Order: sequence, then structure tokens, then C-alpha cells
Amino acid sequence: MSVQHVGVIGAGIVGLAVARRITEAFPGTEVTVLEKEDRVAVHQTGHNSGVVHAGLYYTPGSLKATLCRRGMGLLKEYTEEKKLPYDECGKLVVAIDEAEIAGLKKIQEKSAANGVPDVKWLDNVGLREIEPYAAGVAALHSPHTAITDYVAIAEAYADDIRSAGGTIEFNFPVEGITQYNDKVQVKSNGRTLVFDRLVVCAGLQSDKVATWAGDDAGPAIVPFRGEYYQLVPERTHMVKGLIYPVPNPDYPFLGVHYTKRVHGGVDLGPNAVLAFAREGYNRTSFKPSELWETLKWPGFRKLAQQHWRMGAEEMAGSMSKSLYLRFAQKYVPEVQASDIVRTHAGVRAQAVDRDGSLVDDFRISKLDKVMAVRNAPSPAATSSLAIAEYITDELRSLMTANVA
Repeated sequence: MSVQHVGVIGAGIVGLAVARRITEAFPGTEVTVLEKEDRVAVHQTGHNSGVVHAGLYYTPGSLKATLCRRGMGLLKEYTEEKKLPYDECGKLVVAIDEAEIAGLKKIQEKSAANGVPDVKWLDNVGLREIEPYAAGVAALHSPHTAITDYVAIAEAYADDIRSAGGTIEFNFPVEGITQYNDKVQVKSNGRTLVFDRLVVCAGLQSDKVATWAGDDAGPAIVPFRGEYYQLVPERTHMVKGLIYPVPNPDYPFLGVHYTKRVHGGVDLGPNAVLAFAREGYNRTSFKPSELWETLKWPGFRKLAQQHWRMGAEEMAGSMSKSLYLRFAQKYVPEVQASDIVRTHAGVRAQAVDRDGSLVDDFRISKLDKVMAVRNAPSPAATSSLAIAEYITDELRSLMTANVA
């Protein structure tokens, strides 16, 4: 049996990559992407830093490690085929003191286990040859870490879907999902669409939508806003590529870093502060019902109890430019307050389990005729084409299981 009509909820980069892959893997299948906004890539994809990750940090054998490495190669090929921007500007992961050397060595070990090519250990002299304004005692250099334009890539995926006969339904906020008689019914604003199979790639709303399809409440999405500054144009020469800290192993966030943008400019950030709305891109964004959902989740309360000091520090950095600057000056000491201006922010959909642990790997649920992406933070954009392959392969087995 072949699937006649497959729906994909979410027109971010993962949902579009999945829909595109389905048109390739199951020729003749009707594919419909459902998106609540009026265009693609409005939320996490549209606020992405544009980094194409090489796979330095991820636990060997994890989905993140495997799909990042595979996805990076596929993405580079795709941008070349579509003539989209792709710049291998390289990345330094910098240890600012001797206490961070052990953490840097662990990243070196992971990158080797993950097959990241050409990663090199540098002393303080070598790192300044790559980034003359940077400071630190040692660094790892990943020359193939790149930057790109993920909105342009998402738009290209959408064009591919339409060219293959697929449809993207905008202004379709999903309000309910029902599985019955080997079909899946999706409702929105009085409209009902019926599919043979459904894939949920709902990003910041992924837990809500998955529960409508019958999934567990956990892991729940806790939204963390990441705020950025950028260097003024006269000072962008101070950063040649990407300068990252050695991350705290207790958190999935990478800390304030410097990111060259593919269309020009250099960003500093992001921090990670609790957002008071799922799509709370501004400090004033506030939805009481969504904040209450976060606060009542047992996993969030446990997370807050364990890590309140880190949360307070991140909040202080959000409110104080001078404190934020202090974080940034650890890596590029010559940066001054007059060199940076506040710019955009994004919101990370971070899945948190009931026990308070942050879900570190990609997580995907199978729910009879529905598959749901429950956690796909960075490097999901890098991995999008590989995630699409993985989900499509799983969808094929799901179809076979249902037929049997």
C-alpha cells in the first residue's frame, strides 16, 4: 500500500525538508504542509543565527551527531545546486583559561569520534593567527563550520515541494487532530483536512500539537529567548568568522559568542532567558496562559530549583548592556560598549522532561498514523535534510506496520 495523502504540520525548515523528502521518497503522493502563518520560516528558522554546524559538541552515536554530520554534507550540496549563499568561514572554540582546557579536550574527543574533518588544536599564538583580536589560552579550529541563509533555504525547499505537486496551506492554525479508521483528521478554523499519515514539525508548539495526536504531555516545551547585540559596521573587522566559548556541559546553550552573518555584519549572543510567551521575541511579550503552562510543568520547577543561579545571571545580562558586554569581552577584549547595538532575538523551543532534565538529543515520537518531532533545537537547521531522510525512513516502516 502506498500513502495517498500525507500532511506535515509546520513550514519551518524541518517541516519543509520533511515534506520535500516525502515527495522524493513516495512519488505520486499528495503532500500538504499546514502553516499557521502567512509565509514560511517565520519563527525559529527565521530567527536562526545562520550557522552550519560541523558536529563538534554532540554525543557520539546520538541522532544529533549522526544527522548533523550527514545533514551538513547534504546542505552544502543543496546550496551549491540552488546557488544559495554558503561561506566556510570557520569556527574557533576558545578556552579563556586553564580551567577550561579539560572541557576543550572533551570537545576535541567528541569531534574526532563524530568524524569532523580537519579540526586542529591551537595555542594562544595559533588562535590569534585565525582571529587576531581574540583572547584565550587555547582553541579548537573547525575550518569547515559555515554560515548560510536558512530562510532562503526554507523558501527553496518550499519551491521544490510545489514543483513536485505538493501544497502549502498558509493561515491554517491547527486546532485539533483525530485518528480514526486508518485516517488522520486535522481541524482549523472550521476547516477539516483528512490524511493517511501526518508528521508534526510544530517547533515552539510541538508538545501541544503532539498531545492532540495522542502523545504524552512530556517533554514539554520551555521557551528561552536568545537576545543578540551586533557589532557596528566600523568594528566588524575584529571578527573573521565564528568565535565560541567552551560550553557548560550542564546546559544545551552555547553561551554568548560571535557569529559572522552571511549577508554581512557580526552578531554577539545569544543569551538564554525564560520567555513569557512561546513566541516571545520581545521583553514585553507576555501571554499569561502560556507562562502558566511553563510554570506548572513539574520539569520546569525542578529545572528552576537546580539552576536558578544561572537563570538569574542570564536575566541580569539581559537587562544590563555592561554585563552582557563583560561576557563578550572575555573572547574579544577590545570590544567596547560603543561598538555594540542591540538587535534581533529568537526563541529556542527547549524540551524539558518531567524530571527537570533538558532533552539534549533530537526526539521523535511514533503515534500510530502520526509522527511528531518533540525536540529539534540546534543543529536542526544544519541537519534538516538528514532529519527529513530519517523521518521518511521511519514513516515507511510506520506505513508497513499499519498495513500488517
